[in-house]
Amino acid sequence: GPLPPLLLLWALAACAVRASEITFELPDNAKQCFYEEIVQGTKCTLEFQVITGGHYDVDCRLEDPDGIVLYKEMKKQYDSFTFTASRNGTYKFCFSNEFSTFTHKTVYFDFQVGEDPPLFPSENRVTALTQMESACVSIHEALKSVIDYQTHFRLREAQGRSRAEDLNTRVAYWSIGEAIILLVVSIGQVFLLKSFFSDKRTTTTRVGS
Repeated sequence: GPLPPLLLLWALAACAVRASEITFELPDNAKQCFYEEIVQGTKCTLEFQVITGGHYDVDCRLEDPDGIVLYKEMKKQYDSFTFTASRNGTYKFCFSNEFSTFTHKTVYFDFQVGEDPPLFPSENRVTALTQMESACVSIHEALKSVIDYQTHFRLREAQGRSRAEDLNTRVAYWSIGEAIILLVVSIGQVFLLKSFFSDKRTTTTRVGS
């Protein structure tokens, strides 16, 4: 059956804005590019963050259809960039880990194309919104904020877990190293004491004879 009016408005709002949220693995000495077809005059936002790997940094580059660089940053942990498309065409943005020789990274990015349209077609009218419409707009804005907070919380949680696992691995290796050193020192002390008493016994025998 047909959608209720309120659900139809929510569906139209969801279709009006394109957003790509991807988390991907970026190996060492590697580069990964993504492409997006954008209409002139469209406002876009690129946000990214390195979740795991090395110093949590990556190179990022954004180009327009003519190859003109709109954004370029080296070894960034996270950043956000907003621009308005100057012409129609395919825009390219790349993440590079080519400066790293042995550490792979996990990168998250969110690429939003377009802005949220008014929740109600008459939202920008001269007359005031009804109480129901105002409540719907407030709930819509609050839900968007909740989604953003949840996304950033998940990213911080994943980053914290990665750092904790890395620290745990280092502590384990350090403990193994200390155990090996203690074992070597203990064995060395045993042989040293054996050698000392053996030399003392030999000296005593010579004196007695």
